Amino acid sequence: MGCGVTKSDQFHKQTPKAIKAAVLIQRWYRQYVARTEMRRRYTWHIFQSIEYSGEQAQIKLYNFLGYLMDNFTPSSNERNLISHIFRENEVCRDAEWERHFCYKNIEVPEIYSGPQLTFPLTVEQVAGLVDAFRNKRQLHSRYVLQLLLETWKLLRMMPNISRISTCHSKEITICGDLHGQLEDLLLIFYKNGMPSLERPYVFNGDFVDRGKDSIEILLILFSFLLLYPNDVHLNRGNHEDHIVNLRYGFTKEVLTKYKMHGKRILKLLQKIFSWLPLATVIDQKVLVLHGGISDSTDLGVLARVERNKYVSALRPPKKRQQSAASTSVDSDAEDDVWVTNKMNQRRVSLTFPKPLGTRESFQNRSLQDFSDRVKLTLEEELEVRRRQAGFLNPGFSKSLKQFNPSVSSDSSQDSTDPSDTVDEWKQILDLLWSDPMSQEGCVPNEVRGGGCYWGPDVTEDFLNRHHLQLLIRSHECKQEGYEFCHNRKVLTLFSASNYYDVGSNRGAYVKLGPDLVPYVIQYQASRMTRELTVRQSVGRTEHSALKVLREQLFAHKSDLICAFHELDKEKTGLVSLGDWATAVESVMHLGLPWRMLRFQLVTSKTSDGMVDYQEWFKELAIKEPNMDHIEQSLLETLYRHRSTLETIFRIVDTDNSGFITMEDFRQTWKLLSVYLKMAITDEAISDLAVTIDSNHDGIIDIDEFMEAFRLTDKKSRLERGRSMFMGTAPDLTKLEGDPNI
Repeated sequence: MGCGVTKSDQFHKQTPKAIKAAVLIQRWYRQYVARTEMRRRYTWHIFQSIEYSGEQAQIKLYNFLGYLMDNFTPSSNERNLISHIFRENEVCRDAEWERHFCYKNIEVPEIYSGPQLTFPLTVEQVAGLVDAFRNKRQLHSRYVLQLLLETWKLLRMMPNISRISTCHSKEITICGDLHGQLEDLLLIFYKNGMPSLERPYVFNGDFVDRGKDSIEILLILFSFLLLYPNDVHLNRGNHEDHIVNLRYGFTKEVLTKYKMHGKRILKLLQKIFSWLPLATVIDQKVLVLHGGISDSTDLGVLARVERNKYVSALRPPKKRQQSAASTSVDSDAEDDVWVTNKMNQRRVSLTFPKPLGTRESFQNRSLQDFSDRVKLTLEEELEVRRRQAGFLNPGFSKSLKQFNPSVSSDSSQDSTDPSDTVDEWKQILDLLWSDPMSQEGCVPNEVRGGGCYWGPDVTEDFLNRHHLQLLIRSHECKQEGYEFCHNRKVLTLFSASNYYDVGSNRGAYVKLGPDLVPYVIQYQASRMTRELTVRQSVGRTEHSALKVLREQLFAHKSDLICAFHELDKEKTGLVSLGDWATAVESVMHLGLPWRMLRFQLVTSKTSDGMVDYQEWFKELAIKEPNMDHIEQSLLETLYRHRSTLETIFRIVDTDNSGFITMEDFRQTWKLLSVYLKMAITDEAISDLAVTIDSNHDGIIDIDEFMEAFRLTDKKSRLERGRSMFMGTAPDLTKLEGDPNI
């Protein structure tokens, strides 16, 4: 009726506008999600690239030092500096070691208010120990040694591969890497309950390093192991290795918390680590191990090896030449206890491109005589970079059986075939260090520097040969705390949440019942993480990753300037953003989206969009003291190889005091210069030493030295978040004034 406009007509007129608005909102939201995901991915890529390069550098350094040990004369100063880390298998009876680790002469003062232990342990004592560590109380060194000694005795009676069963009344809980993060372990116990006869656990290695509570985690796990030896199972990880601990913080943590008896504690832990079981099999169908497998992994071989020979999995054991009666646990003499033949190791472990010759040919040689043997050629380095970018070359999918090294055996019987020892060592190395890949085949893991990458075909063959249905491993940080691969036949499990920084990843653990179907529980231990939005969490993690990346960029300043000069033909000091991105990738080889990162990394741009690369480097600042009088090349070397340098310092510091003499300081730099194949003058080293030795007592404090040379980004001085690379103290306060948060 009538000719007026109805409500229906008005709705139809407004519909196109509403649809357009909805499409715009949807498009904006999709772009926002895509940008957030891209930021999350490149942040993850930055962290993992730097983590793996550090592990690769650690293995290369250890092989280099081992090379010096094998080829220098026993009386050389350089050999004496590093010989003590290779005294892994001192030929002593267990009873003699037990006397060495005796705790009875250590008195507990009356003022000590921490937990007290008596053996055999009770449930109440272990619960009290957990509660004490939750409240930041420390266990007295007497009880620490007593607990470790009891653990060592128990582990020596355990098999290489633990075999356990589920039943209808209880599930088995499996935990991945904890890396010294006590907060994660306590959260697992809170959510799932503490270990008991009804609640068995498998802890899958990497209990220590990087986090600040590694020793507390070990003491808790060992206590439950002693309390429930049939229901708590510990597998060895690649960080249960005293050589790796030198670089990643556990050695320093123990010596800081137990200044008087720390050295004995570390030596006993070295023994304990070598006796940890290698794997666990559940119901004959599920294999739990730390790293992974290769195309030559054989559980029969792993079940028979003398696992305690492999104190460090980074190097095969050497033949013993002394009787047990002639060696003392307190001996400081190396005296050729280990004699090694030439090794043709996998390239994954840094082989030397030239033949080494006989031992006699190295008499009276200096460090500089060997500098041409410890660095890969440019072509080899480029080849390694190609492999890191992807495993597309079919030539690398060859079996590791093609490698035929020859190493002396460490068996108690001289008749043992040396090749058997090498095969055992390879299998343990693969078990602790390997990672899965999506491509088929088995290739050296040159990204980490140890172990291999194995594909789904290797998994299928391995499971069929051993009548298994699932492989559970750890070793890799995953953003969700877990990840299935290889047709869901391989499960990666990582239990250290916020591993790279607060909000970077979740932790997870798995429960297995009689049906052997894994039930995954995820969590994040930090309360602050739960308070942050997705944008804030991504922004915080990105901020920390970019801080690490800026340090890496500054450490390669000279190489970057050379690359910029190649593109800046007119020597204007300016390059385009495209040329900037090209130059940075040509030097860093990280495969990052540099054009996208330019907004976070480059602020010194001209009005026409060009980059002033000299000003770009000035955006980075160095902490005091003033380093103006120190050679720029030396500073860059220090920043680029800080972790390697600190590792050598820890090795040279034989008494674990945290101090080294001026002469040892010079010898450290001498070792580093040969390792890096670069010339460092004595004058430059002296200037560096004088700068640090402010009180002129002739002693260098290692911690103060490393802290003095920490690089600081001007934009991130307000940051207080924990980052495993920067070594900052844990403080979960938010960043103030940061546009990303």
